[in-house]
Amino acid sequence: MAASRITSLLLVLMITLVTLPNGAAAKRGSGSGWNWDPLIRSAVDLEDEVDDQLGNGTRWALLVAGSKGYKNYRHQANVCHAYQLLKKGGLKDENIVVFMYDDIATSDENPRPGVIIHHPEGEDVYAGVPKDYTGDAVTAENFYAVLLGDKSAVNGGSGKVIDSKPDDRIFLYYTDHGGAGLIGMPEKPYVVASDFIDVLKQKHAMGTYKKMVIYLESCESGSIFEGLLPEDLNIYAIASTKPYEGGYIIYCPETNPPPPPEYTVCLGDTFSVAWIEDSETRNLKKESLEQQINKVRERTSINGTYINGSHVMEYGTMDIKLEKVHLYQGFNPATANLPDNQNHYQVNKKTEVVNQRDADLIFLWQKYKRSPISKKSESLKKITETLSHMSHLDSSVDMIGMLLFGPQNGHSILRATRGHGLPVVDDWGCLKSMTRLFEKHCGLLTEHGMKHMRAFANICNNQVEMTEVEEVLIAACGGKNIGPYASFGDYSV
Repeated sequence: MAASRITSLLLVLMITLVTLPNGAAAKRGSGSGWNWDPLIRSAVDLEDEVDDQLGNGTRWALLVAGSKGYKNYRHQANVCHAYQLLKKGGLKDENIVVFMYDDIATSDENPRPGVIIHHPEGEDVYAGVPKDYTGDAVTAENFYAVLLGDKSAVNGGSGKVIDSKPDDRIFLYYTDHGGAGLIGMPEKPYVVASDFIDVLKQKHAMGTYKKMVIYLESCESGSIFEGLLPEDLNIYAIASTKPYEGGYIIYCPETNPPPPPEYTVCLGDTFSVAWIEDSETRNLKKESLEQQINKVRERTSINGTYINGSHVMEYGTMDIKLEKVHLYQGFNPATANLPDNQNHYQVNKKTEVVNQRDADLIFLWQKYKRSPISKKSESLKKITETLSHMSHLDSSVDMIGMLLFGPQNGHSILRATRGHGLPVVDDWGCLKSMTRLFEKHCGLLTEHGMKHMRAFANICNNQVEMTEVEEVLIAACGGKNIGPYASFGDYSV
C-alpha cells in the first residue's frame, strides 16, 4: 500500500513537471506571486529568447585586419577566428564584412598551406572566411565607406557594406599595429583617430544603428578614443591598452605555450585571443559585455600583475556594457548548457607574452636560425637592414627633440603623456603634416616607428612652426630617405 502511494505521488509530480512551461518548476518569488524557474532548456528555447531580445533588429559585424606580410600572421588569424565565432553564433555572411589582405594562408612561408590557426592546438580558422576586401582594397577609405553603408564610395572589393537600420546592432573588431592617434592599414594612408571618430559621429547622425560595440587591438589603442569619443553616440568602445601603452602577443616561438614547432610567427595578440577564447567557451546569453571585459582584462594584464601586460580601457556609452554579449556576437546553440565558468582553453599562470613591437625581430631571428647555410647571409642582411632603420628612426627623433627643445628638455617633452580625458593632440592637421614631413626627410615610419607618433603630437602641442620643424628634419635626416625604407611620397597619413 505504501509503495503504491509513493508511486502515485511520483506520477503526479512527473505530470506536474511535464505540464509546466518549458519544463520549468515553480518557486516563491520575493513578492506574493510565483516565479517560473526553468529546469531544462533546449538550445531552441534559448535561440528564441535571443531573437526576442533583438526585436526587429539585425546583428552586423565589421572585422578588420590592418596589416600584410607573413610576419604579421596574427592579425589575420585574429580576424579569421573572430569570423568563425560569429558564424557559429548565427550571424549571416550577408551581415559580416571582412577586411584582410589575404596573403597569409597562401604564403610560401606558411608551413600549412591554405590553413590559418589561432591556437597551438587549434583547428583551421581560414576556411569559409568571406573575401570581401582583400589586397589593395584594404584601405582606410573603404573602411569608412563600408561602416557608413556608402556603396558608392567603395573602391574595389565585394561592395558589401554595413547596410544597417535604426534597430540594428553593430560589432566592430579591428586588429593591427598602432601608435598615438593612429591605427595601421596595409595600404596607406593609415586610420587617424580624428577621422575615425568623425565617421562614427556621422554614422550616429544617420540614425542607422541602435547600438555599437567596438573592440580595438593595437599598441596605444586607448589614444583612438581618449578625449575623442562622446558618451552619447550609443557606442561602447574597448581598447586593448592605455593611450600610451604597448600591447602584447601570445603563442610565440620559444615561449610558453609555443606554436607548433614549424611556425616562425606568433599566432595571436593577447587581448584578441582573450576575448575570442572567452566567447567561444561560454554561453553568451548569460554573459554580459562587462563580465567578458573583466575576464579579458584579467588575462590581458597577466592575472592582474601587468608584468608584460596591458590595461584594457573602456570608452563611450558605458551602460551598454550591461547588455549580454550575444546581442553583438550571436549565440552558438552548442554552448547552451555551458556553465558560466567553463574554460576550454586553460589559462596557465606561467603563460608568456611578447611585446608587440618586438614581433618583427622575433620573426626575422626565427628565419635566420632555421635558414640553411646557403641562405643565412640573406636572412642576416634583412635583420641588419631592419635594425639599422629602427636605430635610424629612434636616433633621428631624439635628435629632433634636442634641436627643437634643447638637450635638457627634448627627451621629456617628446615623451610626455597628457592627462585623463585629453586627446593625444589638439591640432590633428598639424599631426598629419608633422608625420608627412618626417617621412619626406627621414623615410618610412614603419610599424616600429609608429611609437614616435606621440613625439610628433607633442611637437604640435608645443605649437612649433612647421617651417622650423622642417629645418630641423633636414638637419637630422638630410640624405637619409634612401634604400628599402625610402618613402617616395607614400606617406602614412
